[in-house]
Order: sequence, then C-alpha cells, then structure tokens
Amino acid sequence: MTLSEEQICQFQNTVWQYYADHKRAMPWRVSTEPYHVWVSELMLQQTQVERVMPKFLAFIEQFPTARALAAAPLADVLAAWSGLGYNHRAKFLHAAAKQVVAVHGGMLPKSQAALVSLPGIGKNTAGAIMAYAFNQPVVYVETNIRSVYIHHFCQSLEQVDDELITSLAGQTLDTQNPREWYWALMDYGAYIKKNFGNNIGRSKHYKKQSRFEGSLRQVRGKVIRLLAEHPKGQSELSAAIADERLPAVLADLHREGLIVMAHNRVQLAE
Repeated sequence: MTLSEEQICQFQNTVWQYYADHKRAMPWRVSTEPYHVWVSELMLQQTQVERVMPKFLAFIEQFPTARALAAAPLADVLAAWSGLGYNHRAKFLHAAAKQVVAVHGGMLPKSQAALVSLPGIGKNTAGAIMAYAFNQPVVYVETNIRSVYIHHFCQSLEQVDDELITSLAGQTLDTQNPREWYWALMDYGAYIKKNFGNNIGRSKHYKKQSRFEGSLRQVRGKVIRLLAEHPKGQSELSAAIADERLPAVLADLHREGLIVMAHNRVQLAE
C-alpha cells in the first residue's frame, strides 16, 4: 500500500494535533537517558503504563545506572521487579546490564545490531530504544502502533501483517523528530483503543494474553513475591500457596535460573 503525500500529511497532522492536546506525562519521557528508556521498554512489555510508572521510579532509585544494576544480586533485581509479572524480563535485564558493562563500558550501545545482541532485546525493542533514547528515525512496530495504522488504513482488511504496518510506519515517519513522533503515536493509539475498540485482534501477530486470575503466571508471581521477603522452606511455600501446580512452577522457576532450591529450602537466585 502506497500512501499519497496528501494522505501522509493528513495523517501526521491528526496524530500531532492529538498529541498537542492530550500528551501524557511519563518519567521515561522526562529523562530520555538510554538506561531509563531501556528499563521502561522492558517493563512496558505486556504491562500497563499505570502499573509500570511507580515500579519504574522505585527501580531507577534502587539501580540508578547499568553498572549499579549489573553489580546487584539477581535476587535484589527480582525483588524490585516483583508485581510486574513476567519475571524472566528482570533476569534478561540483569544479564544484559552485565554485558553492557563488560562489553560497552557501562553505556548502552547506539546501534540497533548491538542492542539486539543483548539478552531480552528483540528487533522492535531495539527500534524503540533507538527512537526514544537516541532520536534516530528507525521503524519499529508494537501494539499501539499497530492499532493506529489498522484504524486509519486497514479498515477493510481482516488479517493485517506486520510487513504492511512497517511499510505504513516508514512512509509516515517524521524523520525530523522521531522521538516525539513515536510518543505521539503511542498516545494516539491508546486513545483509539479506548474510544473505538481494540482492533489489535486483526493483526496476524496478535496473541491473546491468557487470563491472569488462576493462571500459572499468578502462581509464579506469588512465589517470587514471597521469596522476595526471605527464603522459605517448601512446606512453608505450600502452606502459603495452596495450588497443586506449585511443584511444577517451582521446577520451572528453578530451570529458568530465577530461584534456587536446596535441602528443602527455596530462595531467589543470586
């Protein structure tokens, strides 16, 4: 799909006007220091902005730099992350911080290829970091961005491929101010989902998130939260979490390197 100059201009004006009137305040927009952007992007994966903001501020206070994060025990990082869910993200962030210190002198690299080489950073996360931290005109795709382009240009399509979204995003990208352009797209996408319904199900790449209540994710979160207080015996955990799936969850967390189990005692990995 090739857009005309008029279509591009109208679309950009719509997005910029909405942003001018309704821009959202977020701590990772106040400071676009690369480390802050990186932490926020990992936290925002599959987690709502409202839940992320207080956790982000507390995390940055506890681990103000990549060096501070790399030097901290994994147990402290997991404890600080507790409540956000998907705790493997914290493990990736911690491992990547060690690599940033060892390979890049404690500074996040400025190339997309180097970013993708870090644990937990895929192509789109790297693109977001390039745009927000370094103000580079890269094209990347995520949920809100998909919603915007599906709403404006793909109304007649039932299944929208990311190749099309990427093409549309590239044609309409404001290359002079990519950082704020993506902020504007994100805010406009949130508005579209709230006021016109969530159209993300029409993306070929959409995977419906499973219900949290009663899920394995909930059990995993309870385990991490309890162990963040102090190590516990397996019987103590069983008493606190009356779920027959607990042994399997503990085995998974142990295999993933998030917890350590020895002599009937369980603790967060160091």
